[in-house]
Amino acid sequence: MLRTALLPLCLLAALPAVADARGLEARDLAALDRVSAPTLSPDGRVLLFAQRGVEFDAGTSSTALYTRNLVTRDAAPPRQLTPAGWNVNSPTFSPDGATVYFLSAKGGSQQLYAIPAAGGKPRQLTDFALDVGSYRLSPDGSRIAFSADTFADCADFACTSKRLADTKSSKVSGVVYDQLFVRHWDTWKDGRRSGLFVAELPQGAKARPVATALAISSALDGDIPSKPFGGSEDYAWSPDGRSVVASVRVAGKREPWSTNFDLYRLSTEGGTAPVNLTADNPAWDAGPVFSADGKTLFYRAMKRPGFEADRYALMAMNLADGSRREIAPKWDRSPSQVAPSADGSTLYVAAQDTGEYPLFRIDVASGEVVKLVGDGTVSAFDIAGDTLALARNSMQTGDVLYTTTLAADNLRAITPTAAERLPGVSFGAFEQFSFKGAGNDTVHGYVVKPWNYEEGKSYPVAFLIHGGPQGSFGNGWSYRWNPQTYAGQGYAVVMIDFHGSTGYGQDFTDAISGDWGGKPLVDLQKGWAAAQDRYDFLDGDRACALGASYGGYMINWIAGNWFDRQGNAPFKCLVNHDGVFDTRSMGYVTEELWFTEWENGGTPYDNPKGYEKFNPVNHVAKWKVPMLVVQGEKDYRVPVDQGLSTFTALQRRGIDSQLLYFPDENHWVLKPQNSVLWHDTVNAWLKKHIGQ
Repeated sequence: MLRTALLPLCLLAALPAVADARGLEARDLAALDRVSAPTLSPDGRVLLFAQRGVEFDAGTSSTALYTRNLVTRDAAPPRQLTPAGWNVNSPTFSPDGATVYFLSAKGGSQQLYAIPAAGGKPRQLTDFALDVGSYRLSPDGSRIAFSADTFADCADFACTSKRLADTKSSKVSGVVYDQLFVRHWDTWKDGRRSGLFVAELPQGAKARPVATALAISSALDGDIPSKPFGGSEDYAWSPDGRSVVASVRVAGKREPWSTNFDLYRLSTEGGTAPVNLTADNPAWDAGPVFSADGKTLFYRAMKRPGFEADRYALMAMNLADGSRREIAPKWDRSPSQVAPSADGSTLYVAAQDTGEYPLFRIDVASGEVVKLVGDGTVSAFDIAGDTLALARNSMQTGDVLYTTTLAADNLRAITPTAAERLPGVSFGAFEQFSFKGAGNDTVHGYVVKPWNYEEGKSYPVAFLIHGGPQGSFGNGWSYRWNPQTYAGQGYAVVMIDFHGSTGYGQDFTDAISGDWGGKPLVDLQKGWAAAQDRYDFLDGDRACALGASYGGYMINWIAGNWFDRQGNAPFKCLVNHDGVFDTRSMGYVTEELWFTEWENGGTPYDNPKGYEKFNPVNHVAKWKVPMLVVQGEKDYRVPVDQGLSTFTALQRRGIDSQLLYFPDENHWVLKPQNSVLWHDTVNAWLKKHIGQ
């Protein structure tokens, strides 16, 4: 049985704030150490992980690797493995556990390094003319499969490197394109593709770094890993080391409106053409993972082409005859990371579930699903031997690394919580609640108290609207939209997982497509009313609504479509970060066309009514609430014209408004100093209009 009860959190029992305490501030968030990539040694006795530290005043950051011996039960802290000042990523143990591999650009380009797991000096293993984008160590540890960006007509890495250098030094800047994508996420295309290669690793301490590589994906006109967010999870070695299976979108000129990723088997020994293992599925096949005996390939598969938020089904393919079946077909959740047990009888998966992101155990034969770790968000995990390692966060903790048994009993914390890292900071207590939303469906939300809550007082409210739109503001920790930063300013926070949110079943997720301004708006309205009825500390007369991406779209939609019978708006101010202003224009200017075409029922010219039905631009004449607009120049998902148009409309109508523009940020604000400016600007806007 999956747990669906409300979280047993002690919101109502929260204690008054300590006199010398304070709430979470933007600078705390930006400078907070972050742990990630929990990786176990093959015998499960050592935990390896990455930790990023920020020198905020200097504007620099670095990520180091740490190890923790899990056999000793003393309180010895984790030991830093990589040298101070290095920036490293993608840690992996050798098969015997004696060596740790990682990527670093310490030498000027990102290459593979090795360091003894017991400590020592890093040794550079590759010296390619191009960056190593990602890698996978072969099962016997003698080779790597890795990705690099190359021009298709270049026979070697040196050719690509020279062409890039020539382009950089050229006095000609014009580029001719004959197909989309011309740009993707935050990067203009230059003709390179991410491809897979295989290279032998140098053996012995004095061996020269690798200088040559075998291309294994050159016959495929598709990025491996996928752009812009793919990584080593997109491909996997077979246990015998003779092949790699990779998830590839081979769509040619249809790439910007295709979500058809297929799994290809690529020979690592040359001379054999790639084999498409899932050619019959026109939708997304992802995350290949082999069973230890190499007989079964586990992966995730969507069913509907063109829909990026379809449910991922867990699949098992018999590699002897190509037959496949779905595991746990009645489980209405969409798993992300998947790891099989040593005997292949069990899958460990993470998936969103009712405002959380738990870790589950699934029996491969019967499909029985058991929740192992809940109460927050499991952001990453690893298994080895009888040990489970995981990173879990909540709205109050930040990511914390734990180790436990495969039964997940007695979680053992390896790293501190955010509160332990920030001893002078108090966090707002939170609680999940539910209400009847659009269509009388059950809808969930969260409310967060201000850090300095006192019984009997009322507080202004930050009403946060998540993006996606197939997403969720649940019990997790974010470094961009963190409700504790508002609670830290003395605001209460309300968040609603409206129709379209993930983790509540695929039908609930599907409900937003073609209905952006319909059921979601009803849910937000009813959720806001339900929260005020239930929590008397919410001051409904002093509230501001904030959202990004689809949440920014909803801010624009609210501005012209949410009024009471007297024509009054519910919020004193609005904040729109990278939000859609004109859905019709968005259909032509965004890069991933499959998204707008699915959500609006076709192209803008085939189905113009679908784009105009919930188009904020058609309701600008009714706008009257002050709005802060935030826009990144390098946001090609919701491009800069959408933000500028929003600000122009506000200024032309004489509405109190500001534009916060970042020339060097994409859809997200990632640089620590920019993040602080973002928070300071937003907080000043809220303070101006609702106090505190």
